[in-house]
Amino acid sequence: MQLGHNRRMTGAQCLADMLKDYGVTHVFHVPAVLRTTFAEMERRDTGIKRLHVHGEKAAAYMADGYARASGKPGICMAQVIGALNLAAGLRDAWLAHSPVIAMTGGREPKSKFRHVYQEVDDVPAFEPVTKFNATIDDVARFPDMVRQAFRVATSGTPGPVHLQFRGNEGQIDAEEAEMEPLVEQQFARVPAFRPQPDEASVGAALKLLEESMRPVIVAGGGVRASGAQAELVALAEALAIPVATSLNGKDSIPGNHPLSVGVAGTYSRESANKIVNAADLVCYIGSQTGGMTTHFWAVPKIGTPTVQIDIDPEAIGRNYPFEAAVNGDAKVTLAMMLKMANRASADRRQGWIAQAQKICGEWRSKYKSALESDAVPMRPERLCHELSQHVPDDAIVVVDTGHAGMWMGGMFDLKSPRQNYMRSAGHLGWAFPAGLGAKCACPDRPVVTFTGDAGFWYHIAEIETAARWNIAAVTVVNNNGGGNQSKRGFDRVYGGQQTEKAREMWTFSKVNFARIAEDMGALGIRVENASAFPAALAQALAAGRPAVIDVVTDIEALAPTAVT
Repeated sequence: MQLGHNRRMTGAQCLADMLKDYGVTHVFHVPAVLRTTFAEMERRDTGIKRLHVHGEKAAAYMADGYARASGKPGICMAQVIGALNLAAGLRDAWLAHSPVIAMTGGREPKSKFRHVYQEVDDVPAFEPVTKFNATIDDVARFPDMVRQAFRVATSGTPGPVHLQFRGNEGQIDAEEAEMEPLVEQQFARVPAFRPQPDEASVGAALKLLEESMRPVIVAGGGVRASGAQAELVALAEALAIPVATSLNGKDSIPGNHPLSVGVAGTYSRESANKIVNAADLVCYIGSQTGGMTTHFWAVPKIGTPTVQIDIDPEAIGRNYPFEAAVNGDAKVTLAMMLKMANRASADRRQGWIAQAQKICGEWRSKYKSALESDAVPMRPERLCHELSQHVPDDAIVVVDTGHAGMWMGGMFDLKSPRQNYMRSAGHLGWAFPAGLGAKCACPDRPVVTFTGDAGFWYHIAEIETAARWNIAAVTVVNNNGGGNQSKRGFDRVYGGQQTEKAREMWTFSKVNFARIAEDMGALGIRVENASAFPAALAQALAAGRPAVIDVVTDIEALAPTAVT
């Protein structure tokens, strides 16, 4: 914390100084909100870029991508009329435990309940999607409330925070008070604290892992939030334990590592589910054991012996009764386990490792023809395979939900520990703006976003934002002319065969997104043959400006469903 003396200043001056000192580099907003603060950001030479975007949800998604890529809180803002849209945009950050701080305008006491223009009480809408939801009605509260926002967003299990500033545009920031813009650097990024677990609980968990014949680790998003990937891989190697991941933890271990078995759960890889269900002990690290990671608690079945390691004590044992539990930071806990581990116990699991690798080999053989297919229109499996081969070793890969999440969760492999993977926690359309936010956070790293045309349509206006600010992210659109994840559901309700009228409910017009991108100021490349994709990706990555690669794919290609 930077200590000083109170001095008379405006809320805008205080907020601008605090955001700068917390290391904020970008604010994503839809005008008009905290206008005086934006002016002070410029006057005080903060260097903060103030990105006016085209929708509040997109602003929240950009802040979310920024936060996940950097570990620093992402900042998004909207005036009172847009606050509900901003709240909707925080749902993904809430579900994925991402430290986003939303700032909105609010109601004036003198005009409450008089039907003033655009007045709605927005505070309740933020309650389900934030860790801390508060109003600032006195300008003198700026310093302590902003500090609290950063504390809450980055501590424990990270998550979103909302501050509502008095005035429909947050005009309270123009008022003055005696205050000091104190900043606590500890809370400028995740994790703010690394709580050390009880040594006895670590020993009990380790003993179970060492004694089991067929253990498997399931690594969740807590591993990536803690930066514990290296410790995870080292422990798995020391004890000869296969590693599956959740979608949120996909970058916990490179996909080409001999102990990596893939993503488990619903948007998964068949080999991972088979191995998790064959295990005699499942060790969850930084995972809430939710429905997607466990395919609604069928992978593994309830009753399978488990060990759970988590920073949040309330997550431990929620869905699976545990044999041992450890409450602590993932990185600290894994380092302790590695130090205490009996490496000789790995010998008993050589047969289990061979079995797991055989199951992984069977998966590769089963999908080899699709992964290498030259079919036209292109197979999505081949598109994922090309991305596995050609995404740079230091890239951030950002992936939408729905079929995009299924294809990439199951068919794409990270090949380097320097690569990162971020995925939507359930909101179609999240990936494109989140990828722009990730690129703002990490301008020196390649960012490659994967979405479908259904997801891209949501926030296509942000191509203009990317072009205006020269946000040089690469967006790959799996363009099959429809939201074909819905095909199976409509097949079912129509008795197995849909009519053309039924197909109207999930198919779109055929559109060339590359042409749209060019018209909006970005680089647009259209790919119709698999062999052309590597050159297109290389061109897009080298362009130094936002790029959209429109890949024409087969609308009849459906991602594999989960195996139990």
